[in-house]
Amino acid sequence: MGWIKRNLFFVIGGAVALALLGAGGFYIYKDWTRNTGASAKLNELYGTLKNLQMQKPAPGNAKVDNTAIAKVQQKQVATWIASADKYFQPVPVIPAGTVTSEAFASALRRTLDLLQREADTSSVTLPPKYDFSFSAERPLVRFAAGSLNPLATQLGEVKAICETVFSARVNALDSIQRMRVSDDDLAGPQGDYTDQQAITNDLAVLTPYVITFRSFTPELARVISAFATSSNAFVIKAINVLPASAASATPGMTGGPGGYYPPGGYYPPGGMPGRYPPEMGMQPPAVPNSQPATGSGGLQTVLKEQLLRITMEVEIIKLLPKAS
Repeated sequence: MGWIKRNLFFVIGGAVALALLGAGGFYIYKDWTRNTGASAKLNELYGTLKNLQMQKPAPGNAKVDNTAIAKVQQKQVATWIASADKYFQPVPVIPAGTVTSEAFASALRRTLDLLQREADTSSVTLPPKYDFSFSAERPLVRFAAGSLNPLATQLGEVKAICETVFSARVNALDSIQRMRVSDDDLAGPQGDYTDQQAITNDLAVLTPYVITFRSFTPELARVISAFATSSNAFVIKAINVLPASAASATPGMTGGPGGYYPPGGYYPPGGMPGRYPPEMGMQPPAVPNSQPATGSGGLQTVLKEQLLRITMEVEIIKLLPKAS
C-alpha cells in the first residue's frame, strides 16, 4: 500500500492506459467484424456480376449495353402486339347488349333470314329451309337457362363465317356445324353439331366450327384468303377436299342426317350432312384416266377443273380479358 501511495499518479495513469487499451481493442474488433462482412458482401456482388457477364445474353459492358437493347426490343414487341390487335377483333354477339329470350328469338329469325338473302344474292345454293345449325332454336321463344349468352355469341360467329364463305361466291354451302352450348341443342339434328369442344389456354378461347361447301379451286382459294385477311381471328385447322361426284355417289355409302357420307372418307365430329340438288343425281364415281385426253388435232387436256366438296375446320380465337 505504501508503494501505491508513493506512486499514486503512476497507478492511476496505468489504469487509465489499460482501460483505453481495452476500449481500443474492442473498437478494433468491432471494425474488423464490420469490414469482414462488407468484404464478404463485396465478393458476393463481384461473383453475381461475373455470373451475369458469363450468361447469354449478358447485360453487356461499356461498349455493348444489352440492357438498353432489351428495353428497345421490348418496346418493339409492344408496338407489334398493338398493331396485331386489329386481327383479333371479337365477333359481335347477336343481339348486342343484354340478351333476353324475346330479343334473341327475334334476332335469330332476322339473322337467319338475312343469311338466306345474302346467299341468294351471292348465288350460293343452300339446303332447303336451312337454319345454319340453329334448327333446334328457331321455333323457340324460351330458351334453356344459362344458354342465351353462348347462343348469342355463336349466332354472331356463324353469321361472320357464312358471310366470309358467301363473299368467295362458292357454288353451295352444305352445312355449318357448331358445338352444343344449350340443352335445347339436344333436340336438334345431329348434322348441326360437332363434337369438338372449345379450348381455353392462358391467352384465349378457341371455338371450333366445321364448314362443308362445294366450289371450284378459285373459290376455295378465295375462302382461305378471306379467312386469312379477316379482322376476326379465324384459324383454319384442317381442310379435306373430295370431288363432289365422288363424295355424293361412292358405292356402298351410308345414309346420315340430311344426306350421305362416303365410307372411309373424312367425317368431322358430329357427322357431316351433305345435301345436293337433284340435278347432281346418284352418278357413279369418276374413274381417273391415266392417259391425257387428246382432241382431233387440238391440244392435250392436262388439267380439267371439277366441282369439289370441301370440309373445313375453322377455329375462332377470342382473347381473354387482360389482367388489370
